[in-house]
Amino acid sequence: MPNASPTTPAAAADDPEASDPLAWGSWTRAFQILIVGALVAGVVLRFITKSPLWLDEALSVDIARLPFSDMIEALRHDGHPPLYYLLLHSWMEAFGEGDVAVRSLSGVFTVAALPLFWIAGRRFGGSRGAWLTMAVVALSPYAMRYGTETRMYALVMLLALAGWLLLDDVLRRPNLLRLGGLAVVVGLLLWTHYWAMWLLGVVGLALIVRLVRARRAGRDHDARTARNAIFALVVGGLLFAPWLPNLLYQSAHTGTPWARPVRPTEMLTYTLADLGGSGQAEALVLGWFLALLMATGLTGRGLGGSRIDIDLATRPKGRPFAIAIAGTLAVGTVVGYATGATYASRYAAVFIPFAFLLAALGLAQLSRLPLMIAIVMLLGLGAFGGYRNITVDRSDARRSAEAIEGRADEDALVVYCPDQLGPSTSRLLGDRFDQVTYPRFEGPELVDWSDYTERLGEVRVEDFAQDLLDRAGDRQIFLVYSTEYITHEDTCPALFNAIGAVRPPEVLTTTTEAWEPSAVTLFEAPKP
Repeated sequence: MPNASPTTPAAAADDPEASDPLAWGSWTRAFQILIVGALVAGVVLRFITKSPLWLDEALSVDIARLPFSDMIEALRHDGHPPLYYLLLHSWMEAFGEGDVAVRSLSGVFTVAALPLFWIAGRRFGGSRGAWLTMAVVALSPYAMRYGTETRMYALVMLLALAGWLLLDDVLRRPNLLRLGGLAVVVGLLLWTHYWAMWLLGVVGLALIVRLVRARRAGRDHDARTARNAIFALVVGGLLFAPWLPNLLYQSAHTGTPWARPVRPTEMLTYTLADLGGSGQAEALVLGWFLALLMATGLTGRGLGGSRIDIDLATRPKGRPFAIAIAGTLAVGTVVGYATGATYASRYAAVFIPFAFLLAALGLAQLSRLPLMIAIVMLLGLGAFGGYRNITVDRSDARRSAEAIEGRADEDALVVYCPDQLGPSTSRLLGDRFDQVTYPRFEGPELVDWSDYTERLGEVRVEDFAQDLLDRAGDRQIFLVYSTEYITHEDTCPALFNAIGAVRPPEVLTTTTEAWEPSAVTLFEAPKP
């Protein structure tokens, strides 16, 4: 309706604030200043951490530095698609391979997602919804962690959010540019992480349901837009086809031997803990508080004051987000148990943007005082998570490397058990020393996940220990080991004992509570 005033029904339909009983009121400026300050701090914190690179990060760098053909072969034995590694390869050529440099690419992705979150929040709640979305993501420990990690998960979040915005555009006002953009983003998401398949499967099924219902109801426009969106998803899937031979090889030979399949309740609790910053009591409080906000966004409607109307049939605005989250987790659970694959909360990156938006929708139902308390809780607990992200080591690699450097002769032999400790520690030791991994004396830079458990079973610890002693001769042996990997719970202690039966051990370091724990023992050469 042209020239509609802000108070007309037409304007109210376009502007969620026009009829919003919970408008900002006199607190608008205070809220905005607080959120802007949090955003500035959050951007800075997305580029700062003192921790050395842990296994997955060091592997990313070691794979990304390879020439293209070698990179593809390495990824066949690693278990991931190549897009992030190709981007990291170009990034390292421009900015180097230092810890800050290689992590900054993820920081750029998380900062690039912020304006998209603003747009998404504005779509469901006007400018107020946009500001509340910023309050949720500004100091999110999840966003800050993966903004400071040399892995693909920040890129996954960016692409998932961009895909949702493009899908929303296609369902509202489709055109060839938006359809093409959606197809490209779908393809890029598949080339970045395999959990995108579960999300896209859920979205595709939801679109089919929408198409069937629209046809039955005679809503030609809705049927046409749903059909167009399904076509864009199919085209995006076809863009992934060249990688399928490698995916089939990976599905047959690699997997997640480092952990078991997890139950749905474990998926939920792990994800909520990681949303809050992982592990600590404050993180659990923040994670479950976000869950409460998500539940409110899905079922609640603010009535002003302290009243919220709960509709267990769910509210239309929150329903698509909840379907994407719950559906992806459900498919991931089924696939995990069917294939023996595990779940790590970092995989949730494919749907975490929708969790943030659902939490912001929950915030939007709160009146002024409860809203102020909720935002202070979000930002305060988020700031604590950001502080821990800066100060807590993700790996014991630095302690291990320093212990070795403090005692090692130039010709010392360093052995890693499991080989999963090799990439992070060897990154710090560089080319010094003779460095090998259990069970095949391979170099420490990469981990070959192909038929991993089977290859471990082909080697006897006693034989490896004897070969190691023969190789060392009269040189020192440093054993970097851990007993906290399910593939090596008994193996590494047995290797320790086998070497210790010949040479007296001297424990240099013990494990900490880092995500990647390791200890170092020195076995001096026997004196003549």
